[in-house]
Parts: sequence; C-alpha cells; structure tokens
Amino acid sequence: MAQFTNPILPGSHPDPSVCRVGSDFYLVTSTFEYFPGLPIYHSRDLVHWRLLGHVLDRPSQLPLQGVRASGGLYAPTIRHHEGVFYVVCTLVDGTAKSGNFVVTATDPAGEWSEPRWLPEADGFDPSLFFDDDGGAWWTATREVPGGRPGQTEVWLREFDPLGLDLVGDEHVLWTGAMRDSVWLEAPHLYRVDGKYVLLCAEGGTDFEHSVVVATADEVTGPYTGSRLNPLLTHRHLGRDHPIAATGHADLVRTQTGQWFAVLLATRPYGGYCDNLGRETFLVPVSWEAGGPVFSPGTGRVEERYDVPDLPAHPWPAAAATDDFDAPVLDPAWMFLRTPDEVFWSLTDRPGHLRLAVRPAQVTDPVTPSIVLRRQQHQDFHASCELDFTPAGPSEAAGLVLLQNNDHHVRLMLGAGREVTLVLRVDGHDEQLAGVRVPEGPVRLGFEATGQEHRALVAAGDGEWTPVGEPFDGRVLSTQAAGGFTGVHIGLYATGGGAPSTSWADFGSFTYRGREG
Repeated sequence: MAQFTNPILPGSHPDPSVCRVGSDFYLVTSTFEYFPGLPIYHSRDLVHWRLLGHVLDRPSQLPLQGVRASGGLYAPTIRHHEGVFYVVCTLVDGTAKSGNFVVTATDPAGEWSEPRWLPEADGFDPSLFFDDDGGAWWTATREVPGGRPGQTEVWLREFDPLGLDLVGDEHVLWTGAMRDSVWLEAPHLYRVDGKYVLLCAEGGTDFEHSVVVATADEVTGPYTGSRLNPLLTHRHLGRDHPIAATGHADLVRTQTGQWFAVLLATRPYGGYCDNLGRETFLVPVSWEAGGPVFSPGTGRVEERYDVPDLPAHPWPAAAATDDFDAPVLDPAWMFLRTPDEVFWSLTDRPGHLRLAVRPAQVTDPVTPSIVLRRQQHQDFHASCELDFTPAGPSEAAGLVLLQNNDHHVRLMLGAGREVTLVLRVDGHDEQLAGVRVPEGPVRLGFEATGQEHRALVAAGDGEWTPVGEPFDGRVLSTQAAGGFTGVHIGLYATGGGAPSTSWADFGSFTYRGREG
C-alpha cells in the first residue's frame, strides 16, 4: 500500500488544528510574531496540502507592532458549523491588543472578518465545539490562581455563534492527567459514540510534551482521565530519537470513517537541536473502549504510514525559484510583525522585489524591510540575486537566517562593495568574514548539511565562492535561542538606524532541499 512521509507540513508549523467539510480538509497553525497570521491550508487526502492564504492578512486584524519575539499568535483552532468557518486564537503580549478572539468566514480562501475580541475569555489555547444537539461551547486553558508554576485548568462556557459571545455559566472541566503535571493546554472537545472526549496536551511544548484525554457523559462534566494516559509521548524514547516533543493534537474523521490526528513534533539534528521548529505531523487513530488510540501498533509518531483511504490528490509543486514576476507576493512570504507602511514593490522594477532601505533593523522588535520564508529541510540551499548600491556607510542588503532578534546570521552587501558574514548570538554581533565584490549584481547564498552551514557569494553569473569558514548552525536552534519558532530565511535591507532614500532590488530567490 502507498505510504506518506511525515511531517506533512515541514518547517515552523506548530499547534495544528484541522476540520473537514465534505471531502475537503482545512488546517491552521500558529505564526507568533509573523504577518500575515495563521496560514490556512487545504487538502483532499490529508497528505498533500496547499496554502490558500492567511486568516489574518490585514493590518486592522492583527496589531503585532512591537510584539516580542515568540509573542503574538498562539494556538488557533478552526471549526465549521452551518456554512460558517470559525477560527479562535490568542494574541499574547500584544502592545495594542492582547487576549482571545474569534474571526469568521464563509469561504476559507476569502476574506475573514475583523476579530471579535473576548475580554471575558481567560487564558489561552481556545477551542470551539459544536455539539450534535445544537449547543456550541468554548474551551480554553488558564493558569490556576495561586497554583504552582505551570499549573493550569481547562474551563468551558457556552458560545453564541451568532453574537460571537460567551454566555451562561462557567465550568472547570479538568486539571490534568499526571500528579503535579504542568501546562495542561490545547483542549479540544469531541462527541464520539455518545461520550464527550476532551483531548489536551500536557507537560509543556518541549521534550516532555504529551497527549492526554478525559471523557464524560455530559459536556459540562465531570471528566475522568483515561487510565491509558499519556496517549502519546516521546519523552521515554530519549533525546537521540529522530522525532521529539509530540503533542498538541486535533482529531478529524474522514468521510470514509477513518480517524486521524494532526499534531506537532520536532526533528532534532546535530544533537538535541531543532532549527526547523515545531512541525505538523499526521498519525492514524483508532477507538477502543470509548477512547482514542494514537498510532495503533507502535504508540509513537512514525516517519511513514499508510495513506488514508481517500483518493490521492497532490497539488502542483511550488517552484524552487521565485522570480518576482507576479503582481503580488507569493503567500509563502511573511513579514516580521505587522507593517505600518508599504516598504516593498513588485512593480517599480518589474521582475524584481524592491525593498526600501529604512532605518529599522532586524536586531530590534520592529518591522524592518524584510520578507521571510520558512526553512523546511535540514539540508538546504537558499540564495538570492541582489542589485544594490549603498548610498551611505551603514546601508546594507542581503540574506538572513533568522531565529529571532538576538539569534541570527546576516550575509550582507554594504559600503565599499564588501559582503560581510555576521553571526548574532545572545544579542551580540560577531563578524565571521568579509569579501569584496565588483560593481553590479551579486548572488548571496547559504547552504547547510545538517548543522554545518556555509555562506556563499558570486559576482553576476560567476561561480559560487565561500565567505569565510563553515559555521555551526546550532546557534540558530530553539535550544540555543529559546522561543517557539523555527528558522526563517529573509531578504533584508536596512539603513543601519540612519534614514535613507535608497532601495535594494532582488531579482530572484531560490530555496530547495538538498542531499547531505
């Protein structure tokens, strides 16, 4: 039988949530400080996914200005009810807005509503449940007042899908499966064979992550944890296992009656280091004695499984090279926080992405002139063609491997036609190498084989030459940098804090996985 390979969404795609409408599946994931927010993917076979766009793609919907690294959008849930799609989510540590909200759409690829903010909804990781009897319910997680650090509880309240309000009494449903457990979160409710099933994550989002479940006869409880908890975890497999940190699952039933779960996990490499962030995986689920069994037969997330009993539906493969000849940016590109002004153009010089040279820098919690895409392979090549003439001593443009403001690598063309390779760790810059290039367009690139990274430069159509010695990519891992995101690859221009009227023209960008 044909098989698929995990992850189904490689690169930084954490906290997946999925729903089915007829023969179509829709999935959203967290995006933290990146704009637009909450990518929405579409599939007809649960294996092949295409990016439709983003739920929050207007600045009015998503005020991320000034948000810290790994703040922003946490843990969305997508549901469909009577012709309407609902996405609920939490904006964490916003400087203008924070808290839980709901947005709606009748077409997931179309325009989503402005957020309906719910200040009465405590906590984070909200979810919606539409019951068979017509009831609608909101669940979320919050820290227990006066509890120990990380002690949380799941609570429930009735939801009005027309007014988008919480109504009625509040009910605390569950405090976790393990004694002294921490971070019971990501609650999702289902009704299966007459039982209410509360699926949660527990143990935090790193090595100790897990999936746990409780059931009840009534939606308001009481809920009883399964004796089989945790249903899924990799913490007992050790830090050398190729898949780690499994958790934050959401269930979906296909039209043929099969059950699957989407969940997050990491793929550490070069030791317990994950540069790709938390990715989206798919596992089969069966039901025994009223409860779900994840990955029957092995009880762990495998790299390969038999494909679902659905007609295969692959989408056209994305091109490795973006020549910037479309009228708008490809939806795979993102900005760092919400842009207050338009600093990019695809029309000023057709066939190029033009970035304005502005004072803002990627080292600060601002929105610099940068567009980014996810790193999605352990072994990869990323490169750009750049036409840029600095007009001042602090102006520079080039390519960035970004983990966060304080942990990244910059390969930049600056004054004197010098291309510099700068490593930033814990907020401190170290120039690793510099080479001079002749006038005219240049190509800048990064290549990685595992955690061995190297920077490359070429003049015009010339051959690639290295910029300095290979460097260790583990400084870009979550374990070194902290936070919740994976590495993003950016095209960047800056005045280094000084105002400018210059611009940088990028003629193309290429990204592809490569053999080690």
